[in-house]
Amino acid sequence: MSTPQSGGMRSVNAAHALILFGATGDLSKRMLLPSLYGLDIEGLLSSPLKIIASGRQPMTDDQFRNYAKDVLLTHNDNNPSSHEALDNFLKRLSYVVVDLNDSKNIASLGKTIKNIDQANPAIFMSTAPNLFETAIEGLRLSGLTNGKARIALEKPLGHDRQSSQAINDAVQTAFSEDRIFRIDHYLGKETVQNLLALRFGNALFEPLWNANAIDHVQITVAETVGVENRGSFYDQAGALRDMVQNHMLQLLALVAMEPPAHFNATEIRDEKVKVLRSLRHIDRKNVLQNTVIGQYGPGAVGMTPYPGYRDDLGASSNSETFVAIKANIDNWRWKGVPFYLRTGKRLPIRQSEILIQFKPVQHSIFDTPLQANKLLIRLQPEESIRLTVMAKEPGLDRNGLQLREVALDLSLTAAFSTQRRRISYERLLIDFIEGDQTLFVRRDEIEAQWDWIDRIRDGWLHHKMQPKTYPAGTWGPSAAVALTEREGVSWHD
Repeated sequence: MSTPQSGGMRSVNAAHALILFGATGDLSKRMLLPSLYGLDIEGLLSSPLKIIASGRQPMTDDQFRNYAKDVLLTHNDNNPSSHEALDNFLKRLSYVVVDLNDSKNIASLGKTIKNIDQANPAIFMSTAPNLFETAIEGLRLSGLTNGKARIALEKPLGHDRQSSQAINDAVQTAFSEDRIFRIDHYLGKETVQNLLALRFGNALFEPLWNANAIDHVQITVAETVGVENRGSFYDQAGALRDMVQNHMLQLLALVAMEPPAHFNATEIRDEKVKVLRSLRHIDRKNVLQNTVIGQYGPGAVGMTPYPGYRDDLGASSNSETFVAIKANIDNWRWKGVPFYLRTGKRLPIRQSEILIQFKPVQHSIFDTPLQANKLLIRLQPEESIRLTVMAKEPGLDRNGLQLREVALDLSLTAAFSTQRRRISYERLLIDFIEGDQTLFVRRDEIEAQWDWIDRIRDGWLHHKMQPKTYPAGTWGPSAAVALTEREGVSWHD
């Protein structure tokens, strides 16, 4: 993977123009503009790079720059280091009014960048997927799909395999696979990338990273929020398609993949797709035994009371806001090792973590009960890695050695305290601008993920499964506990 250099140095494949569709939307305000500004103040955006924002709202260049200035002064952690730094960033920005429902209107973008030498545009689509096909046709008319032009696609990429294929087919009429960057923002998180460093950069773990030493794996993505302003979309998607199909399956693939021969986009993604294709099917025959779905009812997170999902939505619904899954990977490395996945809204705490539960020692020579080692990789809210081991308690031990479990903690926030904490989109944007696909999702990965998800949903529909109600502020329905405890496993809460 290429590493961005300071001082404006850039890849030979770097874009000279970044086009942001949906530049006045929520993602742009929260993530894209702050990330681009953060890269610019560190000198990581080359001087030729122009940022062309587009949206339906009529604005002049100066009006959009004022809009962006307000965003950067009030909605981001990269507080302007100086008025000069902010002004220099704003000079990169221009604005074009574009109606994505009109392919001929999109063609006006071509005129905007025709005077940029070797434009080589990077086109970021932060828009609804139902606009992709029209947008692609407009980009073709504008001449912006030629040469080394590349495109980044935000999720959701469909709601099942068939719709995902239709989107990908439309995009691939204008862009080859090596110019398509499908975004999963979890892959931009430092700790997710650190998972690869932990596994393949240390002799300690990889010899144990298999069924001989690992009892099970847990992946939890817990949210305290409800549906907020995403009610319409979320009710159509549910927790399975909103979180498991993308973020959680990508985390599973990174945990379970074989060591690639080299650290590059092709070989990393080759190994991930092998894992996704090795997932044991969960379908009509076994979906009742291997999945649990829930929907939050009224309750309290901390001391704050909240209504139930249906009250938040303002309508009756059977969509799941919680899902727990027991998954298996049918290959030599992971034979017999269950992977427990759990995600939900209105849970007690906000956290994303991966727990690697090792097997106990084969024979204990101590009277003290031994706890099996655990490796906890926390992605949010604080990024950390914790390994629990058994250690001797201080003392003279006249009645034999007394042992207890202690934690070896590595807080990445503390260990790298001199480094600015980055938004995950900073890494994704600089890689997109420079043409590095390593942290982006390939088409065959997306389709393997949908294959697995579609079978689960078909099983739910076949058995007419209804989500079980759980109070807001709890860890989901009690059936989720039974999913693990019948095999002697407890969730790490």
